[in-house]
Amino acid sequence: MRITVVAIVAVLAAGCTAHPRSNQPAVAPDSSPAVSPGSSSPAGDVSSSPPPLAIAVRPQDQAAVVIAGSTPQQISIATTRAMLTTAPVVIVSAADPASISQASRDAQRLSLPIIVSDGANVPGAPSAHGSPGSAAGRSAAGRSAADALDGELRRLDCVDVLGIGRIASPGDVHVVSDSAQLPAVVGVADDPGTTVLVHAGTEPATVAAAATARAAGATVVAVHGSDPRADPFAVSAIAHSLSHHVLAVGSDFGPAGRLASRFSVAQAGTQLPGGAQTVFPGRRFVALYGHPGGDALGVLGAQDVDASITRARDLASQYDNLSDVPVVPTFEIIATVAAGAPGRDGNYSNESSVDSLRPWVEKAEAAGFYVVLDLQPGRADPLAQAQLYTSLLQLPDVGLAVDPEWALGPNQQPLEQIGSIDSSRINAVAAWLDSFTASKHLPQKLFVVHQFRLSMIGNESKLKTNYDNIAILIHMDGQGGQANKDATWRSVVAAAPKGVPFGWKNFYKEDHPMLTPEQTMAHKPQPMMISYQ
Repeated sequence: MRITVVAIVAVLAAGCTAHPRSNQPAVAPDSSPAVSPGSSSPAGDVSSSPPPLAIAVRPQDQAAVVIAGSTPQQISIATTRAMLTTAPVVIVSAADPASISQASRDAQRLSLPIIVSDGANVPGAPSAHGSPGSAAGRSAAGRSAADALDGELRRLDCVDVLGIGRIASPGDVHVVSDSAQLPAVVGVADDPGTTVLVHAGTEPATVAAAATARAAGATVVAVHGSDPRADPFAVSAIAHSLSHHVLAVGSDFGPAGRLASRFSVAQAGTQLPGGAQTVFPGRRFVALYGHPGGDALGVLGAQDVDASITRARDLASQYDNLSDVPVVPTFEIIATVAAGAPGRDGNYSNESSVDSLRPWVEKAEAAGFYVVLDLQPGRADPLAQAQLYTSLLQLPDVGLAVDPEWALGPNQQPLEQIGSIDSSRINAVAAWLDSFTASKHLPQKLFVVHQFRLSMIGNESKLKTNYDNIAILIHMDGQGGQANKDATWRSVVAAAPKGVPFGWKNFYKEDHPMLTPEQTMAHKPQPMMISYQ
């Protein structure tokens, strides 16, 4: 038999109200029980109160769990199922803003879980203005929602419900509209081993899930978006946690394996220059390009490392007022330099030693810069070259670039043609870098692919860009007259995979004329990386 529920309309008169089941006076949840632990009441002493009720928490046995549902009630029930085995007292709230706001306040004060009732959409659902209609008058969806609510309350061994707003009438439980009528409930100790991620905001499902998580003693972290790495405040909160388990409320946080990986990165706590741990859209790179050995390969080597830091910082500052995201000064260092002779290894590419590059990389990182290591592979396998620099790539602010212009086929000679790398070989580098980044629990890495002719990326339609631990950018680095560069830009943008960001290169000597920062930013889409050579 279902009981009519009356919505909260006023606070009852002050004073103790007898609980109809235990005949005990109402006790605030944080009050001490009438009988001290370990003591016993005399036989037949009916004036003694029974011990307060207790919430029991479900132990977590998985590293990551994604809690999903299509309605607030489904999500809130999925949360109680994931976190609780017993809850003798539950708040059941309608989903309207006023009710869910009141439920949130009561839940925080009383440390109780919340289940949202979909009954507000059920014809004849109880309210302060009348009784529920007959079961026959309810829709099938409404009956299903009410049955689901009843089933979860039974599973939780719930005996008392604080009903707020217009809700589906629960089954065989005691329903009150004033929290003063609830029995005492023993609070749950904080559990530093479990973190629950919820979407930032006041959506009913979010409010309910957060309340249930707190009632279970878990740490609750609000996340803007569906990737905790992309929210600098969430990263900071997660980094201070000691959690071994993460539950995320909302299917977009999943799948569970990806959530576990992202959470481990957030726990590491290292944020990229500009904040957070995902590359885009949270920052724009402005880079000096070249090799530390001199200015023949670009302006980066035209001065020593300290002067290059000053020059790059001054250059990046020219974009501060033109960008809607933080501008990050960057070094794009040519790590392997295309050569006119085969060399001892026969690959027409001179690989710089890690020791020669490390001072530049570490000083740039210390200055708050990002660093991109550029590969001009010649006849070498770009993946094998990338793996030469794992000790630098394991630094959080170091990314990678591949320049197909300088790639040679087995029988090709340097400077006789514009090079090309098939997308399958680029995909191999990207997949390795993605896996490497995840294995080190690092923030996302920038992976740049240079292109100023469509032929430079073979089978471009098969270029993969949907990696979770790297962000791929196609960098248009043609030089010469601006009319030709603009035409190249349009072609590169049109041929690229959908959604990929782009970069642009300005040449001090070869461009006619070199664009100003304002002119550079006028390109559509706006370049997310601007290099100077």
